[in-house]
Amino acid sequence: MQDSGQAVIMIVFARRGSGARRRIWFGLHFENNYLCNVINTDSMRKHIFAFLSLGLLAVGANPLFAQHRADRQNLENEDSFSMIVLGDPQTYNKYDINQPIFELCTAWIADNVDHLNIKAVLCTGDLVEQNENIKMNRKMVNQTSREMWEAASRSMSRLDGKVPYIISCGNHDYGYKTAENGRTKFPEYFPFERNSRWRDCLVADFPNRNGDISMENAAFELHDRNWGDILVITTEFAPRPEVLEWARTLATSEKYIGHKVIAMTHSYLKHRTAEYTDNSRYKVSPQTSGKDFWDKFVSVTPNVVLVVCGHTGRPGGFEDSVAYRVDKNEAGRNVHQMMFNVQILGGGWEGNGGDGWLRILEFMPDGRTVKVKTYSPLFGISPSTKHLAHRTEACDQFDMTIDF
Repeated sequence: MQDSGQAVIMIVFARRGSGARRRIWFGLHFENNYLCNVINTDSMRKHIFAFLSLGLLAVGANPLFAQHRADRQNLENEDSFSMIVLGDPQTYNKYDINQPIFELCTAWIADNVDHLNIKAVLCTGDLVEQNENIKMNRKMVNQTSREMWEAASRSMSRLDGKVPYIISCGNHDYGYKTAENGRTKFPEYFPFERNSRWRDCLVADFPNRNGDISMENAAFELHDRNWGDILVITTEFAPRPEVLEWARTLATSEKYIGHKVIAMTHSYLKHRTAEYTDNSRYKVSPQTSGKDFWDKFVSVTPNVVLVVCGHTGRPGGFEDSVAYRVDKNEAGRNVHQMMFNVQILGGGWEGNGGDGWLRILEFMPDGRTVKVKTYSPLFGISPSTKHLAHRTEACDQFDMTIDF
């Protein structure tokens, strides 16, 4: 066998001579050298577990046993870190046949946590099509609300214990079908205790519309040697004025004023035009608009550097599922604002849920540049479709320079 530099375990059973005690020979081959030990059956038990453990490590390290990645994604710089943006997943979860696509996305993220140095996953909300409804209109949905919440929970469970995921709840996550009131099943399916990685980074929260503590309004602290301290603040759908005041006060407090802040909310920018959204057609009250989010929180908070949202879109080209704008805050610094919503891709409102599209945000080691790439694990999983897995138009692949 050609030497590959890998450790290979050999276990040889042999009987030596008449009446001789049975012995087990263990051979460890490493770079053309043999290390052999003869272990009597009397001491076999304590040695065999140690040796087999070493064997399992060797097998796990051997590329012959690793799954082939048809379209392995890599960081442009090994000292970078990344965050992943998941657009509204509601159309994945409202049809049982679509649900495996969303789980493929979260499984891909889990598989790449170390490889892409993923520090957080940002989900723009609308986990379900209807928060609390048992009537199924098969032209629009073939799952009850509970089945949709269970599907969303199952897919996100791929990330539990591996990476913190941060969700900005959407209009469909409230009320019966779409924010008729402030009730939501989000805290029931996403309690703080389910993901151990939240324990490392959740630093603040604010009560939801029912007066309960949940992660609908929450802040998460991340650290990087090149980027310093980062605070991600997520808010409920059409956040109440007191939520915006809480977020502003937190970000500008002595403890966090030196942090770069990423703000998340569901409804903020319209597709294509990047105009601010108006939430007045929803019954939930009190509420604010996209313009309020800018005026009362983002523009008056000097350390907000990026806003991430979803919500809007229409069937059409890729440009109809995204938006991007840059505005200066009151401190004169640029604030990047990004809308990403995949639900109408892959066949429209009743399609497959989004063709698996997600965004990879690579934070370069210069501490200023964020490279945005749009990628589909659904297409990338196969050699025959990986050429479709990248969206490279200007609206989907660009750089952001952080001004802080």
